[in-house]
Amino acid sequence: MKFYWVKTHWLIKKWFSNYVWDLPNHEKIVYLTFDDGPTPEITDWTLEALEKYDFKATFFCIGNNIQKNPTLFQKIIESGHAVANHTFNHLNGWETNNQKYLENISLCEDEIASFKHQSSKLFRPPYGKIRSKQANEIRNRGYKIIMWDVLSADFDTTIPPEKCLENVITNVQSGSVIVFHDSVKAFKNLSYTLPIVLDFLDKNGFQCKTIA
Repeated sequence: MKFYWVKTHWLIKKWFSNYVWDLPNHEKIVYLTFDDGPTPEITDWTLEALEKYDFKATFFCIGNNIQKNPTLFQKIIESGHAVANHTFNHLNGWETNNQKYLENISLCEDEIASFKHQSSKLFRPPYGKIRSKQANEIRNRGYKIIMWDVLSADFDTTIPPEKCLENVITNVQSGSVIVFHDSVKAFKNLSYTLPIVLDFLDKNGFQCKTIA
């Protein structure tokens, strides 16, 4: 059985306070994030869904996918969304030696910089798994490590789309950082959940902005 925090426990946030889990505010602003793209057709679909509400999001992109889909990556940028680092090869920090992990982040940073002419200083570790030494070095390079407050679990093919929707709707609050995935694996859940979530946020007066 898989286990993960759908709503990140306050103790986790306290123990790992050097990571960004949420961005509390009194303006009903939430932060939609999408991991693992850009993915042909799926990222296009995601951008169209966001555009209907003029919502902005932060895309944590895999460097290898940027390299394979440069036009699509440029489309994310031109649509006014933020792009951020998710390693070049979607590496698990717990299973990767520090030097290789940091080099992989640098490869992704270089790929992003070739489009934006500047480096993105937002990073999310794949699987949420990162060693403390890796995290310290990344922060020393000027990065903010962005985790999450609400996990849709759209990546989990064992749960129905309705559960994915419930994970978001029942836990979102002002300041939440919400995780979705613009990937092939997640699309069954994403395609059902995201339109309903966007409509819910809009009707309840939430704004969706990029993470700075």
